[in-house]
Amino acid sequence: MAQEFLIALGSNLPSSAGGSSDTLAAALTAMAASGLRLRRVSRFFATPCFPPGNGPDFVNACVSVTGPDHPEVVLDILHGIEAEFGRTRGTRWASRPLDLDLLAAGDLVRPDPEGQAHWRGLPLERQTQEVPDELILPHPRLQDRAFVLVPLADIASGWRHPLTGATVAEMLAALPRQDRAEVMAL
Repeated sequence: MAQEFLIALGSNLPSSAGGSSDTLAAALTAMAASGLRLRRVSRFFATPCFPPGNGPDFVNACVSVTGPDHPEVVLDILHGIEAEFGRTRGTRWASRPLDLDLLAAGDLVRPDPEGQAHWRGLPLERQTQEVPDELILPHPRLQDRAFVLVPLADIASGWRHPLTGATVAEMLAALPRQDRAEVMAL
């Protein structure tokens, strides 16, 4: 069976495709054209900018795909699609026309349980300054972010974090009610 990858999509600036919702729709088409097979796509959600006050609000979604066996190849595809839509990498967590985050590759843990735990436990002030130089899987912040977990629950509520054992539904339920309420289906 082909490897399943979970990907988060986000946009809070217009691109050549139009506004944020149009950009996400066009990014899904670009994923399919690049050889990623779309299995499940969440609804689109309006979400507050993160960190607060850092720019316009976002449109977020999640998708489950199959494709190349190696997560690094999938990540390269995602970075290429981001660039097609005008994404440049500079300031961490800056506004952007398209953000594609590889959230998980099945139950794969990268680089290892200790390295993953280090990035998962990094305090917020250090998250804005430190960037890993290798692929971290699952995404170290996914359990903290309603703008990821709400759309992810649309398509993979039963996916289990390979280190914590918590499902997407459980991680979402553990977030503050206010954080969940701020994520609104479009």
